[in-house]
Amino acid sequence: MAAVVGVFKARVDAEHAVAELRGIGIPSERINLLTPEAGEKELAAVPQSQGEQPGMVKTLAAVTGGALGAGVGEMIATMILPGAGFVIALGLAGGALLGAIGGEEIGRAAENTIFASLPEEELFVYEDALRRGRSVVLATLEDDGLVQAARGVFDHNGAESVDRAREMWWLGLRDVEKEHYQAVGRSFDEDEDYLRAGFEAALLPGNRDKSYHQARESLRSRYPQMYDREPFQHGYERGQAYRRAIVKSRSAAGKP
Repeated sequence: MAAVVGVFKARVDAEHAVAELRGIGIPSERINLLTPEAGEKELAAVPQSQGEQPGMVKTLAAVTGGALGAGVGEMIATMILPGAGFVIALGLAGGALLGAIGGEEIGRAAENTIFASLPEEELFVYEDALRRGRSVVLATLEDDGLVQAARGVFDHNGAESVDRAREMWWLGLRDVEKEHYQAVGRSFDEDEDYLRAGFEAALLPGNRDKSYHQARESLRSRYPQMYDREPFQHGYERGQAYRRAIVKSRSAAGKP
């Protein structure tokens, strides 16, 4: 089973891609669309109560028809995704979340449904894309020929690959991290690989809100050649500070 993912600047482009995916024979149940751009049906489903806790599934509803002109499917879930804010899941993603236990942490629900077929280390890339107003289309496929065809569909509709999105994310942070690192007399150019690996390690779901020492054993397993190097530890601490800053900024702006 392979997951092919495209990141789109606009929901309409994502919808066009969904329509083309179905046109080349990919079943609707293999297609997910995640977007922060709400249409009328989704806005109607957003809960009015302010008593629900951020990070929980807020509304789970079935929409019969017309959820997308592209026909991605009839299931929809609106949720608060930690690190991304308000997100709409359409298609299999929405349908799968309909089975989630009310009040279950959305991170666990997402890992078991939407993101089950994706590498854990890519999750922050999708969160960043959604937080910046992008839409994400995910197709879960078994046929190698369809994998290549799906990538062609994404390219045709202007999608950014996950690798490209990940590189652009780091480039957006790189100058600040370089300045910070060199200010204490270290060589960023020599240590960048370690620094970046540690930074990204701090954003893994299992490491969030854990200090380096709390996460040390899992880091040893995942990064055996890097975890005990000082630049890696520095990057891990910077990654933790980055995530805290995002949470604080969204909280100050009254966003989940």
